Amino acid sequence: MPLITFTDKGMYCAAADVYIDPWRPVERCIITHAHSDHARTGMGHYLCHEHSIELLRHRLGVHISVEGIPYGGSKQINGVQFSLHPAGHVIGSAQVRVEHKGEVWCVSGDYKTEYDGFTPAFEVVRCNTFITECTFGLPVYTWEPQRSIFNAIDAWWRTNAAEGVATVISAYSLGKAQRIMANVDTSIGPILTHGAVEGCNNAIRAAGIRLPETIQLTQATDPALIRTALVIAPGSAVDTPWANKLRPYSSGIASGWMRVRGWRRRSAVDRGFALSDHADWPALNAAVKATGAERVITTHGYTDQFSRWLNEQGIESHTEKTAFKGEEVPSNSSEDPSA
Repeated sequence: MPLITFTDKGMYCAAADVYIDPWRPVERCIITHAHSDHARTGMGHYLCHEHSIELLRHRLGVHISVEGIPYGGSKQINGVQFSLHPAGHVIGSAQVRVEHKGEVWCVSGDYKTEYDGFTPAFEVVRCNTFITECTFGLPVYTWEPQRSIFNAIDAWWRTNAAEGVATVISAYSLGKAQRIMANVDTSIGPILTHGAVEGCNNAIRAAGIRLPETIQLTQATDPALIRTALVIAPGSAVDTPWANKLRPYSSGIASGWMRVRGWRRRSAVDRGFALSDHADWPALNAAVKATGAERVITTHGYTDQFSRWLNEQGIESHTEKTAFKGEEVPSNSSEDPSA
């Protein structure tokens, strides 16, 4: 029997009676990170990286039963050894290494291999079976070095600030938002945040992690401050009454989908930046090779395409259906990037 099986509740390790990132209520689970498609309500007890504790409480409720361990830390459950290793995706994100009777599996969750200067860098986990996302598992998805992306964001922000136009960039409230604020040139102006972003900031700070100074945007915010600010908000806040109060503003989006021209054209924003917290095509291939895995299971994204490619390279691979979403389609975009 495989060490991990895929059930209607999630990935299940029967030997330990533990689920990993389940999408239906279970008694015990291990969570790779605090994004809502991987960390859901209704579980009896959560085990996660210690930096995810406050984020899980922020998103799932302060009264959940949750335990955290550090990277490299391990926990034995019914003779099965579990350990957590950096995934490089967002704060607190972890790969779950599972070892039992000499067999080693790794559940990578979501990951990126480029160090972003804020989230602990991805660590290769050697294993027999590697369970991988492939959100961007096509050759077209190849990222530029992040410094060039942030240079472009800084230049856009600097131009807007000089013209007295607010700069509004949409990004995930957890992960992308903090990556942006940690890498932009804060000498240009203040960083203002939507409440959803600031809520995650507060949880991250409560975990003892330093972030640049941010100011939550409210009705009382000085209009003069807005004119030179970088405003970070989730995509759902763009083109709403909340955003309309910021006019005049220039809008942008940070998403891996911006790598394809069709997404940029249909996203209803002024600027698109191909910045993703998921591995691109070269990184996915490099990660798989580095694990030394004999088998690879693809779980979300371009699963069929990437799995077929791996089989063509001589690596045994198949797909499994999960409830994970990867990087969501930008707001106001067509489902078809070629449209």
